[in-house]
Amino acid sequence: MDGKTERPEGEAGSPGTALSRRRFLGTVTVAGACAAGTALSGCDAPAGGDPGASTGPSERSRQGDHDWRLRATGRPENVVGYTDKSSVLPGEGFGLYVSTTSPGFRVSAYRIGWYGGAQARLVWRSETLDGRVQGAAHLISATRTVRAGWERTAEVRTDGWPEGAYLLRLDASSGPQRYVPLIVRSRSAAGRTLLIHAPATWQAYNLWGGYSLYEGAGGQYGTRALAVSFDRPYDGDGAEKFLVYERAAVVLAERLGIPLAYTTGVDIHFAPSVLEAATAAVSLGHDEYWTPEQRQYLSRARDAGTNLAFLGANTCFRRIRLEGGPGGEGRTVVCYKSDYRADPLYPDRPALVTTDFRSVPAAAPESLLTGVLYEGYPTDAPYVVHNAEHWLFAGTGVKRGDSFPHLVGVEYDRVTPGALPRAPIEIIAHSPLLCNGQNSHSDSAYYTVPSGAGVFASGTMRWVEALMAGTRDNGRNHGMDARTGAFVTRTTENLLRAFAEGPAAKTRPAPRDNVREIYGRP
Repeated sequence: MDGKTERPEGEAGSPGTALSRRRFLGTVTVAGACAAGTALSGCDAPAGGDPGASTGPSERSRQGDHDWRLRATGRPENVVGYTDKSSVLPGEGFGLYVSTTSPGFRVSAYRIGWYGGAQARLVWRSETLDGRVQGAAHLISATRTVRAGWERTAEVRTDGWPEGAYLLRLDASSGPQRYVPLIVRSRSAAGRTLLIHAPATWQAYNLWGGYSLYEGAGGQYGTRALAVSFDRPYDGDGAEKFLVYERAAVVLAERLGIPLAYTTGVDIHFAPSVLEAATAAVSLGHDEYWTPEQRQYLSRARDAGTNLAFLGANTCFRRIRLEGGPGGEGRTVVCYKSDYRADPLYPDRPALVTTDFRSVPAAAPESLLTGVLYEGYPTDAPYVVHNAEHWLFAGTGVKRGDSFPHLVGVEYDRVTPGALPRAPIEIIAHSPLLCNGQNSHSDSAYYTVPSGAGVFASGTMRWVEALMAGTRDNGRNHGMDARTGAFVTRTTENLLRAFAEGPAAKTRPAPRDNVREIYGRP
């Protein structure tokens, strides 16, 4: 954490709502030598699958590659890159933009999965490409938006790349490495569990070039960007938000062998048909920034029988708008937040004004979908089981009152009377905490709707991180131990397996509405 604070923007009286969260939130086939701008499609790669291949048993049975992690990052300018698409369909191409101080570099495409514990498979690798230092970034002063504006290094084809979450690893010839994330998305999730990645949230926190939606010049909130562009690299190792808040859930889901599909929140906005007949849709880890269209489409999917799972906290908190950029449609994430009156759409189009979903001018609390309301940051508290008999906790051996230290944090959600979905909702974990000097609770909650769909929300940002608690892969364990990891893993297995069967209310006990019992009021 950087200790910086952001002007409060949430409900009055919420402990620490919307304070700064910048710091805590924790690679092809080439025919012959490749020069900058060359089209790449299939060199030096292990055996792949058919174009458009999905994640069936044959993919899961392939041998993994343990050497997918970064060994050395060097200085930020040593090697860094971005793609001109956050996702592609299998077989589509994307532009790769790289700047490096080394004379050459290679790109390796690793698909994230279980793979016998290796957690990734090398699907494609380029030959050595010529390196160059690209030009300085461009700042659009009106919205303080940073765009790299680089020349394209290469066009990469994804023929034979199965659907899934990928890390493109850039290996500079002098040693430094960086990631570039990419999703090879599914055209349809019919009969499958759809994993939803959150590049809009990744980009909101991205400080490459000195500006994010949280801070700008001098590290100040008042100089933050009002719009951020995908046409620039991610800061840090290049994939921090994916690695911390999404990867472990992908690995677990693939290990279970349930039918999976992949997409992003941005893609749901533009192509909601991917949700049709999906058995479940899973929001991974930290998924804060949504368009109103994305929210509408997921609400409709729930009401058509698709189960929904929210594995983080602070989900669907910010209302954004997607605008075009040099890279094409949807390459700019707009969010004026507390300065919403400066949004060009205010006040004429209130439903599209970019601020918090719960706030004026078109207040619609996220809890109407998720069941829980984001309340505050920061906190660090034990997770306390309330209903040990709930089917989600089957096989965990927990009893009422059992607790798991540090599992609640660093942001949290709670069931909030007065902001509930129109359905019976059951609090299955009720965890006391202290946030900025105020006592409150974090809640895990479950509800169902007439379509039969079940909706689960973990109520804590650390749920996905806890999947690897007690292992060497969890670099941010916050003190969580192997016991916590085992509990969260078994609970998530129960959730994913049940939701993969279809509308959960048809096969699992209905929720017992206990909000009045716990909070003493409707």
